[in-house]
Amino acid sequence: MTKKYKAALAKIDTKKEYSLSDAAKLIKEISTTKFDASVDIDVRLGVDPKKSDQMVRGVVALPHGTGKTLKVLVLCTPDKVKEALEAGADYAGLDEYITKIEGGWLDMDVIITMPTVMAKVGKLGKVLGPRNLMPNPKSGTVTLDVAKAVKEVKAGKIDFKVDKTGIIHTSIGKASFSPDKIADNLQEVMSTLSKLKPTSAKGAYFKSLYISSTMSPSVKIDINSIAGI
Repeated sequence: MTKKYKAALAKIDTKKEYSLSDAAKLIKEISTTKFDASVDIDVRLGVDPKKSDQMVRGVVALPHGTGKTLKVLVLCTPDKVKEALEAGADYAGLDEYITKIEGGWLDMDVIITMPTVMAKVGKLGKVLGPRNLMPNPKSGTVTLDVAKAVKEVKAGKIDFKVDKTGIIHTSIGKASFSPDKIADNLQEVMSTLSKLKPTSAKGAYFKSLYISSTMSPSVKIDINSIAGI
């Protein structure tokens, strides 16, 4: 345990559940990395991901973006290449990029594609699946309107999926954000999750909520301090 980590830990009452606003302020105080750390949340849900009707997955447009500049690849037909690039895509094309990916090239954060070419893209499942890069209609990355999808991703749209232990883990911004912006982004994610509650889930839906930044301890948030859920 480093001195910085110990100092950060000393500022946290581990037995306390902090309000959203207090947690947003505290996470900035305990973020001591020289780089602009990522701010992440872990939400434990009262669902059983093994049951298909309790698989929580969705997308959310963060009000203040992610703070990251994401590289976007659009796998599309030739007539859509110009449209994708003008919308902000870093790369656009089809066969040549499929060949590059098969050869090990993965210099992108998000891949957007079209329903009409999914047969070709589907062959990349073994490479893209484990890296969470496989386009999916539920996350808005399989669409005929590739320009709109590119703009949304560049503006701060993220997708999330509950893991096998029932936890949603996602980044909601950067440590350089103001506490208000961190709180706004977290609120938006929680509001979206609330709307996605499976009807078959029994008992408490939100079990716990923690916020942390890269290399910092985590801070527990009082779920009752989140408005509208």
